[in-house]
Amino acid sequence: MDAFAINGVKIRLMAQLTVRGFEIHKGFLSPSKQRALIQTLRSVLQAAPLFSPEVPGGGQMSVRMTSAGSFGWFSDKSGYRYVACHPSGKPWPAIPSEVLSIWTALVGGDRLPDCCLFNYYGEGARMGLHQDKDEADFSYPVVSISLGDDGLLRLGGTTRKEKTESLWLSSGDVVVMGGAARLAYHGVDRIRFKSSRLLPKGGRVNLTMRVVT
Repeated sequence: MDAFAINGVKIRLMAQLTVRGFEIHKGFLSPSKQRALIQTLRSVLQAAPLFSPEVPGGGQMSVRMTSAGSFGWFSDKSGYRYVACHPSGKPWPAIPSEVLSIWTALVGGDRLPDCCLFNYYGEGARMGLHQDKDEADFSYPVVSISLGDDGLLRLGGTTRKEKTESLWLSSGDVVVMGGAARLAYHGVDRIRFKSSRLLPKGGRVNLTMRVVT
């Protein structure tokens, strides 16, 4: 990301890329906004601590997760679905306004997301190729926010057989998956552990906002 100054005021330039229909907004969040957002998310984690979901085929995901909003994404031996409560039995906390403002800036405010899924990638964590298809209405995009360590995003098509390509996402990048990319396969191959200083212990946080109902 480049910058220049006008009358002594530093102006930041953000790059927007479109890859296979994925809108990638590089450097959408400034470092100060990233730090503020991490502080905001601490209250979400206190109300709904991270957990390691089971997968239908057995075993657990390598990422830890939680959610905010009316619904949270959940997985166990019964399958993938949205649920109204955290595994503790408590309702999910509300989506912070600071997170919702990113949605409205990129999508608009006529319909706000029902869920903000919080994924934490520690050292060695990854996410296999998958589609986000547990929602009832695919006309709204999924908005994905990257915080912390770099993550290698793999992008595919609407079938597993299509070729894929990969690109690195950095802290502050935001991806909008809508239109042709809404049901595209995607995943995270790996992270560059401790490539960012945003999280004191390292790791990557990925927030994804979705319209569920």
